[in-house]
Amino acid sequence: MRWISFEAKGKESFGLVVGDQIVDASKRHTDYQSLKDVLIAGKLGEVGRRLIGEAPDLRLNEVAYLPVITHPEKILCAGLNYKTHQEESGREATPHPTIFTRFAASQMGHGQPMIRPVESTRFDFEGEIALIIGRAGRRIKAAEALEYVAGYSCYNDGSVRDWQFHTTQFTPGKNFSGTGGFGPWMMTPEEIGDPDRMEITTRLNGEVMQHAMADQMIHSFAQLIEYCSTFTDLVPGDVIVTGTPGGVGVARKPPVFMKEGDVVEVEVKPIGILRHEVVVG
Repeated sequence: MRWISFEAKGKESFGLVVGDQIVDASKRHTDYQSLKDVLIAGKLGEVGRRLIGEAPDLRLNEVAYLPVITHPEKILCAGLNYKTHQEESGREATPHPTIFTRFAASQMGHGQPMIRPVESTRFDFEGEIALIIGRAGRRIKAAEALEYVAGYSCYNDGSVRDWQFHTTQFTPGKNFSGTGGFGPWMMTPEEIGDPDRMEITTRLNGEVMQHAMADQMIHSFAQLIEYCSTFTDLVPGDVIVTGTPGGVGVARKPPVFMKEGDVVEVEVKPIGILRHEVVVG
């Protein structure tokens, strides 16, 4: 199943994507006004099965895409989680994941502008795979961790590099408004199959800048869940962004940064393509 969060006619909603159309879930299940609500209730599979076969309400081109989870409690991001990116960054490997946080307000949905802030010209792309937590848990063992995943999505961890490197703490450069692309939808695990076989590609104006398979991550999906759930309670709707492969703009010679009018795409097979046009604001 593919689950989408969207806005239509001034109202936020969510639903099931069928082809190029949407079955509006909140229209039929008024107890749930967001995808996160369904995850909290533990009813994703049940609601999805009820929606299959229903007549679609909207076409994808009639809605504004929202971040897959519109108000997650936590967004935990893994840095330096592909060897190629760790090496191009000049960092040494560490036995534990590098984890930083994003704020929900910094995110935007598929097709929405990606904002290069006026304070910087060093705006970089980072194509990633995001996983969405479907069950609450603490101290989750890696062997059981994937049972806690509601689904996966594409992510562009847009990074304002000079602000990121003001100090050793990444937070400022990762939280400017309109820099965290999340979408276009969430695909559930039974549709994904083996998550390690997901393939990620980042394109800037049609040119491939990054490419990797998920099994090239240093710390796997399960290991990231185990680590993060050790220091915090994971709850339904939490997002773990799992790291970017090598090829980022800041590491290229000469560096390549995004500018106004650029189009950046993050494709994760089999999920889909997350696309943004860069604006200055």
